[in-house]
Amino acid sequence: MPGLAQGNLPQADGYVLVVFDGLGAHQLAHPAATSLAASCTQVLTAGFPTTTTTSMATIVTGLPPARHGIIGHILHLPGIGDAVNVLKWVTPEGRPIEHPYASVLPSPNLWERLTDAGVIPVTVQPGAFMGSPLTRMLYRGCRFEAAWSVEELVQATLELARPGRLVMTYFPNVDVAAHVDGQDSEAYAQALGAAALVWDRLARSLPDSVGLVGTADHGHLDYAENDKILIRDKKFEPLRFFGDPRSVYVSGPTDLIEALAADTGATVHGVEQVLEWLGGPPTHPELDGRLPDRLLLAPEDRILLPKPFDKRLIGYHGGLAPAEMEIPLLVRR
Repeated sequence: MPGLAQGNLPQADGYVLVVFDGLGAHQLAHPAATSLAASCTQVLTAGFPTTTTTSMATIVTGLPPARHGIIGHILHLPGIGDAVNVLKWVTPEGRPIEHPYASVLPSPNLWERLTDAGVIPVTVQPGAFMGSPLTRMLYRGCRFEAAWSVEELVQATLELARPGRLVMTYFPNVDVAAHVDGQDSEAYAQALGAAALVWDRLARSLPDSVGLVGTADHGHLDYAENDKILIRDKKFEPLRFFGDPRSVYVSGPTDLIEALAADTGATVHGVEQVLEWLGGPPTHPELDGRLPDRLLLAPEDRILLPKPFDKRLIGYHGGLAPAEMEIPLLVRR
């Protein structure tokens, strides 16, 4: 998230950081997001690819993707053999992958650095995420506080926030509604309203000694069924696909990759360009084995859906369009 103006952050003895999953800066124009828009002090740029696993790994390490190693939603991890959905740590068929999740990200992470500095790190999350592989990967060294409703999420944050602590509260509802129902739906409006409620309650109730800051991991774009390019032609079966539907990593014969790009209108990018977008070098020690032969970047109005990717959604992200990359910095006024 480059370009953060330090003067935009409040001086305080403790902090609450609210991460609103899937809340791009352009989405603050929605009528349900009025109070969130009023607190936006700056537009930040999310890292590439604009996807939750990558962005959250950046937040909790302070490193670009090339250095923390989580370079997409679906990864090729040498030694496992299958593509791995690192949001759930399963294969595309749903087979769980056993892995030393807590050791995936470099050390020390944010939580370990805070602890060493005498600051107590806490994360408040939906209870369904407690003990999940992703939680174990991201929150090594951080106290996990489960909440089972929006009200519990707010209450737990208020009870735990105090000087000498950093509380990171994660709110997934906007992302879920945007994926499943799209930005024109009532479910999406309700999710934005719930996000505004969380922000407003915290802004009103946190003491002055605790600063309140909010941001997101990426934005969203909606796609109709005829915008979806399903990659099912048998001639492309020798290719291995991973990454995200807006930025597809591909390994295999170069001529087949170029033929696929010609068929879909995608642009082809080599490893050097991918590394630049990922923020490296320097790089994670295992990055070479995780990189593709090429990257296919979908046109802004299309998505690419090889078999590992979910074709049932409306909202997608992962590319370089402003709607995906531009995220808000929210600060309590």
